[in-house]
Amino acid sequence: MFPSLAAGLGLGLSLIVAIGAQNLFVLRQGIRREHVLSVALVCAASDAVLIAVGVSGLGLLLEAAPWAVQVARWAGAAFLLAYALLAARRAWRPVDVPTVDVTSVPAAVRTSRTAALLTCLALTWLNPHVYLDTVFLLGSVASTHGDTRWWFAAGAMFASLAWFLSLAYGARLLGRMFTSPVAWRVLDGIIAVVMALIALSLILGG
Repeated sequence: MFPSLAAGLGLGLSLIVAIGAQNLFVLRQGIRREHVLSVALVCAASDAVLIAVGVSGLGLLLEAAPWAVQVARWAGAAFLLAYALLAARRAWRPVDVPTVDVTSVPAAVRTSRTAALLTCLALTWLNPHVYLDTVFLLGSVASTHGDTRWWFAAGAMFASLAWFLSLAYGARLLGRMFTSPVAWRVLDGIIAVVMALIALSLILGG
């Protein structure tokens, strides 16, 4: 039991810690202190569902329908490009906020909970890399653990939950670095570049 749990925890962390669109969005929400818990839990819950799908063997069904991955690839690329353009716009023409205190950003310029969660879901479910990591890779490795494969899955799910909560709430420690509009413009510029590069990799990787 414990070896499988530890293996799932280790592999789960190694896959999820890499910088990507989802992590950057969670980081930005954490710094802005907007719907932090909701965003982190949606990410973790999505990973848990995908991991369960892979461990249950349903990943084999997805292999029989490669068109589904292709649809996710193109839809994900389009969404990432759109998000990159929005981030680039924020970097180029930042919103005129009377205060730079992230704890007191006026409601008019804050992201609604619905918009934040929909963006979070899109960044997760429209990213084919997520399916490769959680459904196929974790599912394949879990199958080698036989009867304890669900302990492996539990370890991977816990790794996801711990990571997203740590990233979301740990981002608050960076709050003092983002007390000027320039810092936010730099962050949005980085987000725009990373999102565009990921979208490009999806387009060229097909």
